[in-house]
Amino acid sequence: MGKVLMVELDTLKKDIFELCTMVEDNFKNAVKSIVENDVTFAELVKENDLLIDQKEIAVEEECLKILALHQPVAADLRFIIAALKINSDLERIGDLAVNVAERIIHLSKLEKIELDFDFNTMLVKSMAMVKKSLDSFISFNTNLCFEVCAADDEIDDLNRQMFDIFRAEVKKNPHTIEQMLQYLSISRFLERVADHATNIAEDVIYMIEGDIIRHGKHS
Repeated sequence: MGKVLMVELDTLKKDIFELCTMVEDNFKNAVKSIVENDVTFAELVKENDLLIDQKEIAVEEECLKILALHQPVAADLRFIIAALKINSDLERIGDLAVNVAERIIHLSKLEKIELDFDFNTMLVKSMAMVKKSLDSFISFNTNLCFEVCAADDEIDDLNRQMFDIFRAEVKKNPHTIEQMLQYLSISRFLERVADHATNIAEDVIYMIEGDIIRHGKHS
């Protein structure tokens, strides 16, 4: 590897690690806005999203520049390809955090209702998936990747439970439909966050081992 390429890859790694931290922190704020029913955290999520978008664009441009100028191969090429894909998933997690925040702000303007759903479990599990997927990338740890992939089914099950609760509640208390729609959306957003965390984990496995495991496929 040439010295210039080495320096640029190191810079790229630092930029992606910084984006990882920004996204994780913003998702934590979205989680706090739900748990504490506090729109202050929700507003903070919306404010920080612009910085995340700007960082995502900068990382993408850096990846494309390295590909064009150095034409890397083997492990370096896999790293850049994975970085491009992970960069996109990070930006989407950031967008979903904003979506959650917007629903919390909307809920704060509606009459509060009692919800027979363990949102805390879903929040903890989805947050753990995001953290593990980002840690796997930072530490090049495939064990964490497989833990993330295994946890995705649990989030899917919780999302289905929320949909069942939504149907039953709206049938029993039609006047709560507006609130229930917001909660159902939050559940769906968290399920999509888990999907993106799984994508990151799969891309880390590809980056490290060269194996493509999407849809159960191995190269």
